[in-house]
Amino acid sequence: MVKKVIILASLLSRYIWAGVEYCFMTGCSSAFGSSLVWSVNFMFTFCTFSSYGRNMASSSFGRRLVACLLNVSEARRKDLVETVARAALYNNKGVRREGITVLNIFNDHDYNRSVITIVASIDSIGEAVLSACEKACGLIDMGAHKGVHPCMGAVDLIPFYPLGEEVGVEDCAKEARAVAQGLTERVQGTSAFLFGWADSPLQRGLAQRRKEMGWFKKTPDLQAIRPDMGPQPQKPFGLTGVGAGPYVMNCNVTIDTQDMAMGRSIAAALRESTPGGLPGVQVLALPHEGAVEIACNVESVKGSPTSQTTAGEPWPCFSIGSQPYCHVPASLITARVAELAGREGVGVMGTALVGFTPHECRGLAEFALSQRIAEFWKEQGRIRM
Repeated sequence: MVKKVIILASLLSRYIWAGVEYCFMTGCSSAFGSSLVWSVNFMFTFCTFSSYGRNMASSSFGRRLVACLLNVSEARRKDLVETVARAALYNNKGVRREGITVLNIFNDHDYNRSVITIVASIDSIGEAVLSACEKACGLIDMGAHKGVHPCMGAVDLIPFYPLGEEVGVEDCAKEARAVAQGLTERVQGTSAFLFGWADSPLQRGLAQRRKEMGWFKKTPDLQAIRPDMGPQPQKPFGLTGVGAGPYVMNCNVTIDTQDMAMGRSIAAALRESTPGGLPGVQVLALPHEGAVEIACNVESVKGSPTSQTTAGEPWPCFSIGSQPYCHVPASLITARVAELAGREGVGVMGTALVGFTPHECRGLAEFALSQRIAEFWKEQGRIRM
């Protein structure tokens, strides 16, 4: 019964979000859109926490949870990606690692890229992630990779995000550095660069580090790259980014055109670095399934939302230690894309959230771990993006 309630909550969340997107695209009242957003937050919180005990949110394992959204450069062989996910959950003898769950697997055929959401205690997540990375490096050859999304590594990105109150900045930074070192030691020929909290003392952001490494180029010059750990990048492994920071959500909005110049113009207008852009939003415009996708990394930013940024729409907020963070809601990104595309007579086809918000991620992880569900993506499978 409990399992059905949590899956129903997730299903209803997706349907209501679809209503939010429709509302913004068709110009219905902002009050109605806001009420739908509020309904998502209330419904998810009530169904997730009330259904299996009010004390779960303050459980000891919940307070030490960390998420890793492992990005691997393969999506067209879904069985391979699931093999990588299971490597995080079971040792080489098939024995399950306790206290680990894989909440979601996002596959994108055109990008040829998957995101595996692994959640565990800060005390045990490192070995789970390293095992998954070892498996991926043994199965994915960057020399044969084809996809429209930029990438440089078989394991392209290993970001760690704190979910529990007892996990601090330095805890995640230390774990990220240990995983980067462990990867280059266990898989000979792999190399890594550090970003965010793990990049001490500069703490350069992911976008800056990717630019320095040539990640955005169509054909990066591997010989010109100076990794932080490991040898000069080489195929088949390429280069892996490893880091830590406040939670990053991915929100992809598809517009009904094949005009990449228009897509790039919309992406530029959304970008945080552009005057009037959205805080914490990093954007690429990519060809996707015969249309253009506005692919957004939605970074959490320090502080609480101001009256100038909220525009009547609630921004999800959370804290790491005593530091408050917030991030732009997906509905606002969809609305902004719809507005910019609409000026050119182009409509929005849909919005995809890759994974979860920080609150959803922790809530689902606590549920999965309390019920000992390791392969939670199968429960999510009915609604998996």
